[in-house]
Amino acid sequence: MHLLIPAAGMGRRMGSDRNKLLLTLLGKPLIHWTLQAVEASRHISWIGLIAHPDDFSDFKEILANLSLTKPVQLIVGGSTRQESVYNGLQALPPAHHVLIHDGARCLATPQLLDRCAEELMNCPGLIAAVPVKDTIKVVDATGLIESTPDRQHLWAAQTPQGFQVDLLQQCHTEARHQHWEVTDDAALFEKCNLKVRIVQGEETNLKVTTPVDLSVAEFILRQRFATE
Repeated sequence: MHLLIPAAGMGRRMGSDRNKLLLTLLGKPLIHWTLQAVEASRHISWIGLIAHPDDFSDFKEILANLSLTKPVQLIVGGSTRQESVYNGLQALPPAHHVLIHDGARCLATPQLLDRCAEELMNCPGLIAAVPVKDTIKVVDATGLIESTPDRQHLWAAQTPQGFQVDLLQQCHTEARHQHWEVTDDAALFEKCNLKVRIVQGEETNLKVTTPVDLSVAEFILRQRFATE
């Protein structure tokens, strides 16, 4: 199965003036850990790494040090995640299904990637997600609570997300015509009245966005190494 990795974002919330995936985690760039998990996946056979051209040389160096056995294609990213995924779909080799995994979710395990790949054979679209633990409040523009949804029906979306390629391409084309802007591909499926299945994600599959996230990710990795 093919996998697209959006990796073109900057690290503004990280307080960095460069791509946060080039920041180090236990001495290795964040993207190193993402790619290492992908390499260990049994079902992923091709990787599209979607990045800003200014970062291509850094990513090439990281790829050379990893010595992956799976082919990797560098793809020019867009100004938004949505545009980057669209670019990735245009560069995708012929395929019936595709997984999309944020490069910043560098702690996803190969087992999660494989579970999503296997489940995708039985549905048009899916996302990894975990049940929400906190009580969620819907708040108006003045900061007043409007409602408290039942958290039994709330899940926090993660990646990987997976889709039939033809359907996802249709959704992205429609989004460009309608000028839709969404934060993940599952939302495009929803807008096009297509069903998306939930696959149980991993509590440790956090998205590294802030310096605190980086510290938490370091702790999780050290714990993993300690138990191996």
